[in-house]
Amino acid sequence: MASHFTHRPVLLDEALDGLNIQADGYYVDATFGRGGHAAGILRRLGPEGRLLAVDKDPEAVRAGLERFAGEPRFSIVQDSFSKLEQRVRRQGWLGRVNGVLLDLGVSSPQLDDAARGFSFRLDGPLDMRMDPERGISAAQWLATADEKEIARVLWEYGEERFSRRIARSIVAQRARSPITTTIRLARLIAESVPRSEPGKDPATRSFQAIRIYLNRELDELRQTLPQLLSVLAPGGRLAVISFHSLEDRIVKRFIRDEARGDEFPPDLPVTRAQLRPRLRVVGKARRAGSEELAANPRARSAVLRIAERMA
Repeated sequence: MASHFTHRPVLLDEALDGLNIQADGYYVDATFGRGGHAAGILRRLGPEGRLLAVDKDPEAVRAGLERFAGEPRFSIVQDSFSKLEQRVRRQGWLGRVNGVLLDLGVSSPQLDDAARGFSFRLDGPLDMRMDPERGISAAQWLATADEKEIARVLWEYGEERFSRRIARSIVAQRARSPITTTIRLARLIAESVPRSEPGKDPATRSFQAIRIYLNRELDELRQTLPQLLSVLAPGGRLAVISFHSLEDRIVKRFIRDEARGDEFPPDLPVTRAQLRPRLRVVGKARRAGSEELAANPRARSAVLRIAERMA
């Protein structure tokens, strides 16, 4: 049975406009979530257009099969977007895709379901896996990782300045009893942090860091981006929505480097064509406007970047 939790797609019109959707084109929503962006793409496709959706969360896949049952232009597979090239090849679309959307991070249904263990505001089992059937949970990792490793993850993936203090508290507390719920971890973090940022829960950065680390989110993003160069058709568009600086930095650098082209010694006289750029930057980074922010505060940190595959 599909989840009843809803999801409001972020930067929907901006992403759809950026993809420059052709009625008969092939498109990939590589982070389906609950299908808000997918529904928007389908509205702009004609009878010959096709949309492949990908998501590693089995709940998202079930929701997609239910929401778009009987829709001949739509198909969905459970997988990581790091397998994008492989999945597109199976469709027979390699080098023919007109647009790929990546809406990174955790979805609202995952945050709002206490049983998934992503939220520090809801009490539930400390899990945080995008695919609950694979890998170890947050509780299992916190029970075995050493203090130095926990501190490294909190700093590297959450930019948590009190990472060492929090790691020390986790190790001390788990010696008394296992840390198995979200609320217990959130309270432990709050008690460990001498001061927090105004308007931000002290557990925000640590929960983000643990989630990103367990799901290999940044590693998978780095693996995925180069695949787009073989997936996209000439003139095909890439749209990436990021929600924190670590993701956006990776996306921005990738697009910049591929738009610059091959590296040559700086004093070598070569034309732009000889540099063989593979992407073209389309417009500036976009953020949610005041109207969207009023309706969906979770959009406040979203950044959309668009690029086009060159011939």
